[in-house]
Amino acid sequence: MSIANTKIMATKSKVKKEKDVVSDKATLVKDLAEELLSLMSLKSTVSVYEDKENEAIRIDIDAGGEAGLIIGNRGKTLQAIQSLLGIILKRRTQVWTRVIVNVSDWREKEEERLNKLALQVAQRAKETGEPQQLYNLTSSQRRIIHLTLSGDSEVKTESVGEGIDRCLVISSNK
Repeated sequence: MSIANTKIMATKSKVKKEKDVVSDKATLVKDLAEELLSLMSLKSTVSVYEDKENEAIRIDIDAGGEAGLIIGNRGKTLQAIQSLLGIILKRRTQVWTRVIVNVSDWREKEEERLNKLALQVAQRAKETGEPQQLYNLTSSQRRIIHLTLSGDSEVKTESVGEGIDRCLVISSNK
């Protein structure tokens, strides 16, 4: 066997092992999510797949009429479930893997809401010339707004403050 063939075989073997690890993590996360939802006495269906775009394992939960219980107030319960599953996965595998949990397309609806908010506040900043502040946003919500407005050269976004006092400031570049 030539050196080139040996390298190709080794690369294929490495890729296969990485896929197996992701598959094993996905199976583990699915089992954990199903067990957690069962302990919460919720009837739901769990789908798990690799989200290559976000380099994460994505969990989609179909909970029917009980979706609101899983989402919680402003997504806090959903965020807690996501954090818990991520921590358990880390403890079991010794490797941090991002876990994204979604229920009834809540994340897509929330992102759409934040995109609209970002555009409205940016417009207000342009019209008034005064910096506009958005409070009580999570880091992921701030990230969505930063990304939404990153293509608008007429405004700039900045996160200021620390801890619970952290806010997002949208200013006009004029």
